[in-house]
Amino acid sequence: MQLIQVAAVALNQTPLEWAGNMQNIQAAISTAREQGASLICLPELCITGYGCEDAFFSPDIQQRAIRALQELLPFTEGIAVSVGLPLLHGGGLYNCACLIANQQILGFVAKNHLAGDGIHYEPRWFKAWNSTHVSQIEIEGQLYPIGNLIFECGGIRIGFEICEDAWAARRPGHALSQAAVDLILNPSASHFAFGKQEIRRRLVLESSRAYGVSYIYSNLLGNEAGRIIYDGAALIASNGALLAEGPRLSFQDVVVTSTVIDIDLNRMNRARLMSFQPDQLGQSESRVVASFHFPEIDPKPLSQSAEGWETSPAVKAEEFSRAVALGLFDYLRKSRSQGFVVSLSGGADSSAVATLVWLLVKLGVAELGLQAFQSKLSHVSDLTQAKAVQDLVSRLLTCVYQSTRNSSETTKQAAAKLAEAIGADYLKLDVDSIVQDYVGLVSNALDRELNWDSDDIALQNIQARVRAPGVWMIANLRNALLLATSNRSEAAVGYTTMDGDTCGGLSPISGIDKAFLRHWLLWMENSGPAGAENLPILKLVNQQEPTAELRPEASHQTDETDLMPYELLDWIERAAIRDKHGPVDLYRLARTQFSDYQPAQLSAWITRFFQLWSRNQWKRERYAPSFHLDDENLDPKTWCRFPILSGSYQRELEELREFVDEESLN
Repeated sequence: MQLIQVAAVALNQTPLEWAGNMQNIQAAISTAREQGASLICLPELCITGYGCEDAFFSPDIQQRAIRALQELLPFTEGIAVSVGLPLLHGGGLYNCACLIANQQILGFVAKNHLAGDGIHYEPRWFKAWNSTHVSQIEIEGQLYPIGNLIFECGGIRIGFEICEDAWAARRPGHALSQAAVDLILNPSASHFAFGKQEIRRRLVLESSRAYGVSYIYSNLLGNEAGRIIYDGAALIASNGALLAEGPRLSFQDVVVTSTVIDIDLNRMNRARLMSFQPDQLGQSESRVVASFHFPEIDPKPLSQSAEGWETSPAVKAEEFSRAVALGLFDYLRKSRSQGFVVSLSGGADSSAVATLVWLLVKLGVAELGLQAFQSKLSHVSDLTQAKAVQDLVSRLLTCVYQSTRNSSETTKQAAAKLAEAIGADYLKLDVDSIVQDYVGLVSNALDRELNWDSDDIALQNIQARVRAPGVWMIANLRNALLLATSNRSEAAVGYTTMDGDTCGGLSPISGIDKAFLRHWLLWMENSGPAGAENLPILKLVNQQEPTAELRPEASHQTDETDLMPYELLDWIERAAIRDKHGPVDLYRLARTQFSDYQPAQLSAWITRFFQLWSRNQWKRERYAPSFHLDDENLDPKTWCRFPILSGSYQRELEELREFVDEESLN
């Protein structure tokens, strides 16, 4: 029985933060060593950070990465560690994993399949290594192998798949398996998306079973560079069995997940696989043999498994709470802002944003403890004086309620009570006189009185826009980050005021549809995330019909009468934008999904969606940076591209009208 202890590490890195990244890597090596690990897998591009973007091209960045790699060598005595860095070779830049063993660089494996879809742009910077040839790279006068290497350390064979490599149809794992590797390391930078962890579990488990290996998967953690949130997934499996799964969405900088692997058991099970046809002749060129001694260890019980909330029926609500809270926490500390400002209307969107900031504090303190939480935000003035969660929220969150004559007592009470319940600093501004001044000013200039019959949109928008300068000013005065409160459903149809409720430096919920947001607020009212608590005061928000409150109260304005039912709007958005169905096909699908609606009404809503979607791409282009939370995003900078100017589906919508007319005659 040959046992070795391995570790998969999640790291919260920052692009080009050399000192911090190195500190995290060294801490990870130290912790893994203390746990008894002799082989450690760190995430993809962990030295530089994954999100360096065009800075990857800088020769200075590339040279600093190599120097950082060399600085790590003294910390690897007696252990083997894989670290990721960009490497310029033969005129091309490669995304590489370097295996270090006992203070010696053994070689570099270059990524075969670059992530270039959705939010990833790797082909912009890197070349794919699509050759079986092994080359040599010179660093400081020393030659090292680079290619699809197999490392044989102390008689144990180790291969690599770097993140996307494992998700491709023609992945390296097959060749590694036929070369009888014992371990496949997968250093990743895999973005968070709802439900993605279950896919990763299947991937890791099935890879270990089909290839007859132990599979070690590590990922980045936290909000690394602004938009992408990494959940820090760490998985270790052998022969189809999950041996260890690390905690996700942690507030720690370093999370080490380790377990013991039985190499002999792996080899016996692989020998049984009918699909295993060993390549006895090939692989000699790519093999790197190194003298290394894995220490003899005793068996250990399996000790790490997924946290309880991972199997909750409300796992999507749990993931949303934890991902956005962590994303906000990292954005706050990495941008060195002094706190957040939210224009709190008492409606669903702004209440959700304020609640997420409260969760940031609740979840962060629950995991780190008060002192460590304060230490990680040590740049925030006077935060060390806080003695409890409420004190922290008071120093980190300012909520501003800005009323006009159209604001109701209901939303006013909801905003005040919510701010009080979560401990936010609460300010009230009456901006009605400023609105009336603008209306009067423009009326005089135009030489006519503005009125709701002919000037509806303009009279609504001026109220939303008048609210912007005040909250920006408060954010400036407090050196805080203004959070925008628009959601994805509004972004799809432009039901938002540019330079009004879209104003802000970060838009944390613009990737989330309104229907889910309303369900989540109900869940927060009654349940809340494990380890935190619920917020019963949200009942004041949840009992309201969503409304912009921009028309006079007598008009009984609601979002859904202005647009359409949110459940339907979100369904149309996915069918039209994610699945790319044209209006006629979409209508035929909608008739089966929403049979309660009359065909003429359904057709009118679908037509309205396509018209508003086409008309409002310019607004989506101007949104503040948002978090990527699922693979249905509308963010044109990272996921969903659409022309600002287009034909607006005019011919397609005419065909829809003809189809519905003909259908009504049958």
